[in-house]
Amino acid sequence: MPRVPAQGLDPRMMPVSSIIMAEPAPPFRLTQPQVYSLPVLLSVVLITHNEEANLARTLASVQPLVSDGKGEIIIVDSGSTDRTVEIAKSFGAKVFVEDWKGFAAQKNSAIDKAQGDWILSLDADEEMEPSLLNELIGPPQGENPSQRPRESYLTMQHLARQGDPAGYFIPRKNFFLGRWIKHGGFWPDPKLRLFRRASARFEERLVHEDAILSSGVSGRLNGALLHHSYPTLSDYIDHMNRYSSLGAEMAVAQGHSRFSVLNIVFRPFLTFVYNYVFRLGFLDGREGLLLHLYHAVYVSWKYAKVWELVRAQKSASR
Repeated sequence: MPRVPAQGLDPRMMPVSSIIMAEPAPPFRLTQPQVYSLPVLLSVVLITHNEEANLARTLASVQPLVSDGKGEIIIVDSGSTDRTVEIAKSFGAKVFVEDWKGFAAQKNSAIDKAQGDWILSLDADEEMEPSLLNELIGPPQGENPSQRPRESYLTMQHLARQGDPAGYFIPRKNFFLGRWIKHGGFWPDPKLRLFRRASARFEERLVHEDAILSSGVSGRLNGALLHHSYPTLSDYIDHMNRYSSLGAEMAVAQGHSRFSVLNIVFRPFLTFVYNYVFRLGFLDGREGLLLHLYHAVYVSWKYAKVWELVRAQKSASR
């Protein structure tokens, strides 16, 4: 004899013994839905060339995101002659050595090798600040954090409220001669660095390449990347020399072709005044003065190299 009434039968027509033996239904309780933090395989991707001075700091900062088998580190190296590859492998990174193809192409090559659902793209001189890690890492709800390492899960729970973005902009704290530059347009300097693997690529530019979201909406994180860009003046001058040459090539491709006093003299002066005065760069002390002064010099270099490059091209064509 069944212990509960069959569906569709009137209990009044059933034998008394059936009604007595039937188990009462459990009381109805209204409960809050439980939300779980799902494990996400994250790929941290970098490109390197002679980065032994920076790489260990960068890779150490992302270990909580990739340890416990929840992530990987992909590095595309362009023929380093120092200990860069050795350091990368000591952190468990998958290292691929390729000829230099340009910043964007090299970074896209690293993305293509990633297996993660999410990509975190970093420069070799960047690191995650603790507050950024705290935004991304957390144990499942209801689980005692002491029972499982916090680094076991990458959670996007708190970001889902923004409409499940396909990518996230992360602010950067840029350091010059050891000082965080907070003014003059250098903060918050948001960059699209965390995105779903098929949702973004780096645009093909010779310099100042950025990841561009191809589908979906973007969100923003509060924690920052620490960008140890120019620890010495020599580093800055060397960097600006290389970048001004690449910038000159881009300017020529855009149609700049002649010696311009406006671009070589007045544009750098106006750039300095705008960033140092109107964007409050003077609040960053001596470091701010030097940074904006030499940035103006970089602008002058770029347009002087435009004239030099065009003149060399004309001479070669004769």
